[in-house]
Amino acid sequence: MSEITLGILGGGQLGSMLSVAAKKLNIKTVIYSDDQKAPAQNFCNNFIYAKYNDPNIIYEFAKKVDFITFEFENIPYETLNKLNKLKPVSPKPSVNRLIQHRLAEKDFINKLNLRTTRYVNIENKKDLEPLVDFLPGILKTTTMGYDGKGQYLIQNMKQISSLDIDFSKEYILEKLVKLKKEISVIITRFGNNKYEIYEPIENTHEDQILRYSKIPAKINEILFNQSKDWAIQIAEELKYIGTLCVEFFIDRNDNLYVNEIAPRVHNSGHLTINAYNISQFENHVRAVCALKQTPLKKISNAEMMNLIGDQITPYRQKNFSLNDNQFFFDYLKNEIKEKRKMGHLTTLK
Repeated sequence: MSEITLGILGGGQLGSMLSVAAKKLNIKTVIYSDDQKAPAQNFCNNFIYAKYNDPNIIYEFAKKVDFITFEFENIPYETLNKLNKLKPVSPKPSVNRLIQHRLAEKDFINKLNLRTTRYVNIENKKDLEPLVDFLPGILKTTTMGYDGKGQYLIQNMKQISSLDIDFSKEYILEKLVKLKKEISVIITRFGNNKYEIYEPIENTHEDQILRYSKIPAKINEILFNQSKDWAIQIAEELKYIGTLCVEFFIDRNDNLYVNEIAPRVHNSGHLTINAYNISQFENHVRAVCALKQTPLKKISNAEMMNLIGDQITPYRQKNFSLNDNQFFFDYLKNEIKEKRKMGHLTTLK
């Protein structure tokens, strides 16, 4: 078989880890990013810096690759659609368009008869006034925003006037659940009823940023099976190709709710690099490049800790000794910023 080249839109840590996984499979990678300092250029074979809507670059990028994927969901749909006419893009652009819009995403999940929190569309400040029974809730922009960006926790009506909210944007108000736990399920779909699925991962957030992930999740067998079944149902309905993450809430009565779908590899799945025979990244590359599906095997229980902001410093200065069961990953981001994911540490248990 001739050598395969995979094009990846986005040059952050996920693009970096996809490039590393591709190299293991003797697949070359071309990163196309609008960030001149994108860390994935340290890991790929070829790096293109340009705006995502540059028609000449879109064409040149497509000429260099055999298959195309993306590392985060905010790549413009128009770009993905143009590329898909030149080379196969997976997951397909229509999936990204759906999941880029939180209201459309919630409606899609509910049409599958899967539970989400109660939600309502908000177009202006007046829409909030009659919604006392929705509070406490989280107001989120319907598009863009991650790691808590574009989100406002509203405890009561008095609080609304004190918040600096830009109502030129569209929002969705989600009712808060009495949260017991957050989990995620990562699935790689290769085709109709052909998939590999990882066990549910338990997640802990701080300041709306993922801090810790671990397997096994401390959940009962019903939730273990239900969360996997729902992830399969979502992936099948989307006719998804590649790795997908479904994030879930569990309330105090052990009810399961779909929180969000991430149409890509996911931060909570970083521990799969060391805890499984095939990581979420390698499985994604295998699926989008139409390679053979290989059965998953769990090697070990594991815990992953995100290193955020200057938490990376002692690791970079080697003021820390790793045990044989610990694995440190530096995303090689030049600038250390508060709330920025700089690396992670996985410990096998």
